[in-house]
Amino acid sequence: MLTFPAKAFDSQLYSMYTVVVVDIKQKRENHMKPSNPKNILLLLLTSMIWGSAFVAQSVGMDYIGPFTMNCVRFLIGGLFLLPCIRFLDGWKKKNGEETPPPTGGTKQLLIGGVLAGFALCVAANLQQIGLMYTTVGKAGFLTALYVIFVPFMGVLFLKQRLPRSIWFCVLLAVAGMALLCLSGPMGLMPGDALELLCAVVFSFHILILDRFSTQVDPVRLSCVQFLTCGILSGIPMLLLESPSPSAILAAWVPLLYAGVLSGGIGYTLQAVAQKDCDPTIASLILCLESVFSVIFGWIILHEALSLREWLGCGLMFIAIVLAQLPSRDTAGK
Repeated sequence: MLTFPAKAFDSQLYSMYTVVVVDIKQKRENHMKPSNPKNILLLLLTSMIWGSAFVAQSVGMDYIGPFTMNCVRFLIGGLFLLPCIRFLDGWKKKNGEETPPPTGGTKQLLIGGVLAGFALCVAANLQQIGLMYTTVGKAGFLTALYVIFVPFMGVLFLKQRLPRSIWFCVLLAVAGMALLCLSGPMGLMPGDALELLCAVVFSFHILILDRFSTQVDPVRLSCVQFLTCGILSGIPMLLLESPSPSAILAAWVPLLYAGVLSGGIGYTLQAVAQKDCDPTIASLILCLESVFSVIFGWIILHEALSLREWLGCGLMFIAIVLAQLPSRDTAGK
């Protein structure tokens, strides 16, 4: 999950996926930090992992249903984050980093993790079902539109002021989405509509994480939300699908890739790399996730895009990048 308007995931997530988010306000207030080339390469690797995870999510449904896919992969991701938490704690201690203790306790961690996990469950399952009816490349770009939606959510629910530059980004994103998704005779296809709705729900997910990420440890928050999402996805899995152990074992490669590599390792790489990297540069690199989703969809799944669709991706990518750059409205604050 990926990546951020002035935030960071975990993404999307995100995707996802995003999909853990570092506090939006904190990223806007940070001073520029020198970016270590090694950390830039780690962030680039992270965006490749997250972009290719769309392929794993698509391939996994050759064996199991969307709810089973999300149930198992998020439980795997949450469990895998447990040793990652110990690794990051030890890494910080070894490097002598003095991080201020979180202001919230276990109660805040559980409340934030459960709320974020619920939003993540809705968004991730919309994304997973949408992948059944659209291409990996389209899913990657449409999901990334949460970068555009988040500022509007801030206006509606947090009474924040919308930077003028966002309006230009919205126009670009809408034009790109029209070229990418409205090229067929039926207009917006069901899979594209689900991915677009997924991006809207991911925007709520980001705002929830923004509320709690300064009060509790973000990696632990991610672990709780992953486990919550996996458990909640298990309910429709049992009601609507009939997963068999043999089918789950047959999908072990995409499940481990999406759960361990994209979830646990991807976030750990991102968390380590962003320690010595300017947040704006980091978010710009991580937004390449959507580009990598198209590339890997083309290489592995042979999903070809028309010239019109490539142009749409280009306009949406420009909008996503511009939305993450500091605007004149906030640069001086």
